[in-house]
Amino acid sequence: MEIQKILAILLIIAGALGLAYGGFSYTKDTHTADVGALHMSLDEHQHVNIPVSLGVGLIIVGGVLLLVGRKG
Repeated sequence: MEIQKILAILLIIAGALGLAYGGFSYTKDTHTADVGALHMSLDEHQHVNIPVSLGVGLIIVGGVLLLVGRKG
């Protein structure tokens, strides 16, 4: 039961963070070139959007897991 409670809390936190931030960004190294002593690289900045429905769904599932854990 303790693992279920921890999972439920993590789902609620993940859903709340998804609603608060709306997504996350990361940098991807795509191309590099070395010409003699010259080093060049190209980095792409990517952004991943998290749908509002996913954030709300995670909060609901986490809440249901907490409620089911109390009854058991």
